[in-house]
Amino acid sequence: MRNAHHPFSRYRASFPALQNTVYLISHSLGAMPEQTRSYMNRFLQRWAEEGIRAWELEWWDLPIQVGNKLAALIGAPPGSVSTHQNVTLAEAVILSCFRFDEPRRKIVFSELNFPSVMYLYYAHQELGAEINVVPADADGIGVDIERLLDAIDERTLLVPVSHVLFKSGFVQDIAAIVEKAERVGAYVVADLYQSAGVMPIDVTRWGVHFAVGGSVKWLCGGPGVAYLYVRPDLLPQLCPRLTGWMAHEAPFAFEPGPIRYAQTAFRMLNGTPHVPALYAAQAGYDLISEIGPAAIREWNLKLSEYVIEQARSYGWRLNCPAAPEQRGGTVILDLPDAEQAVRELDRRRIQVDYRPGAGIRIGPHFYNTLEDCEVFIENIRDILTK
Repeated sequence: MRNAHHPFSRYRASFPALQNTVYLISHSLGAMPEQTRSYMNRFLQRWAEEGIRAWELEWWDLPIQVGNKLAALIGAPPGSVSTHQNVTLAEAVILSCFRFDEPRRKIVFSELNFPSVMYLYYAHQELGAEINVVPADADGIGVDIERLLDAIDERTLLVPVSHVLFKSGFVQDIAAIVEKAERVGAYVVADLYQSAGVMPIDVTRWGVHFAVGGSVKWLCGGPGVAYLYVRPDLLPQLCPRLTGWMAHEAPFAFEPGPIRYAQTAFRMLNGTPHVPALYAAQAGYDLISEIGPAAIREWNLKLSEYVIEQARSYGWRLNCPAAPEQRGGTVILDLPDAEQAVRELDRRRIQVDYRPGAGIRIGPHFYNTLEDCEVFIENIRDILTK
């Protein structure tokens, strides 16, 4: 299988990390595109040459301009996505739009959601939020959709749900969850962190109320940029308490007193934005947009199926869905001494990762080759044998 045709081979030279590493960890941190340096140089040039004029020339509008690049990748209309520092903060902005002292105050999510956002929702119990955690299936891989839908009732306010679960790669049916939520008057917050950039996404078709995600993983944008989509018909109704001067209708009037919210996606912003990260993230978005999520998904599935086929031939246990339509971009192997094995793989310049209760996570992206996957299989076999 070595030297099999790689449809995106021309892009490999754009990623310095690939020159000396088998990089199969894009589900955790996407490799940096070489073009990121150009974007960062633009930021430095603006600051150095224009000084404070950089705000007027470019910096002020970046949180929404970059949001528009992300909107195109998730099926959202222009002007519906704002950018933030991380997903936890983006979800905190959403939460700040609601009250928890009324009958509709229940928050429904599964026990397999990402812990950081669970901490945020649990913290709102002090304000009256009622937390309803839906248990995982017995195998720990997925969550029964009917059990999740049954938990969403007329008292439910928010349903934060991961499109793809971080521990198992299990794909959840966002459209079905939105349909139930709409029937009872609840709002869905779809976390796209483990799917955007490696799978086609269409938040408009789903009808989802909110969507969040970040640049660190499959989008190859590095840390410091997350995004928040708000369904356009909802935006005028929302008044975030977690706010700031960028959300003001006339920010440079510096008016005292209560805020007058902007009528655009600026409404969901708060303080001064993270300008350097907004520059750095764009090279990854450009490449994902150029190649297209559908083509990336097709290649990812081909590489993932090879890893799964090899795992089965050696009797290794999968901790991810076997069916490709139920699986995101990651393959998870439950192997003996997995944490130590990952450390040895790292010493050999093969980068994957380990998560407790899951195992070894392998995330092939468009820049990976079948040979990368073969090298991983050969080395993990050698480590387990020894």
